Amino acid sequence: MSNFDLALSVGLGIGLAAATGFRLFLPLLALSVAAYTGHANLNEGFAWLGTPAAIIMLGTAAIAEIAAFYIPGVDNLLDTVATPAAVVAGTIVSAAVMTDLPPMVKWTAAIIAGGGVAGITQGLTAILRAKSSVFTGGLGNPAVATAELGSASLMALLALAAPLAALALVILFFWLAFRLLRGSTRGSHRPNEPISGD
Repeated sequence: MSNFDLALSVGLGIGLAAATGFRLFLPLLALSVAAYTGHANLNEGFAWLGTPAAIIMLGTAAIAEIAAFYIPGVDNLLDTVATPAAVVAGTIVSAAVMTDLPPMVKWTAAIIAGGGVAGITQGLTAILRAKSSVFTGGLGNPAVATAELGSASLMALLALAAPLAALALVILFFWLAFRLLRGSTRGSHRPNEPISGD
């Protein structure tokens, strides 16, 4: 395997893992369809992802998940279990597409890079939804859910079509997210201005 092919494989894995941080089942469904139609190669042991049964199962789960995040209250409840689930899904999807790597290297990269990226992405979206719930009383949550759905779809398709571009987008997303979080944290800890007397 050439260095370029390795970079493509890693980019595909991390891109799909990041997508699972936005929506758990949609990226898995995209990979399943891509594998079934011959547009994605899977590691041994993950051939089941490219079967009609997997497409039906993941499609049903994706629809249910998408709908659930538009139900007030349920969306915040799902966030409590979505982060560990995203780590697992990110690890699986990364391991499935990181082909021609020694098992130890593959699983180490899948757990650290794939699971880590998925968990961080999901955690950031959970923080955003929590802020939306506080400041809008939950009225802004459907907009957050729509943005997450669009991000998951875009990231999954981009990872399958242009893995290195998806990897660059993941890096850009993390950079912007951490800048925004750091800015909001600094703003919330800004010292009170002294009250001037007459």
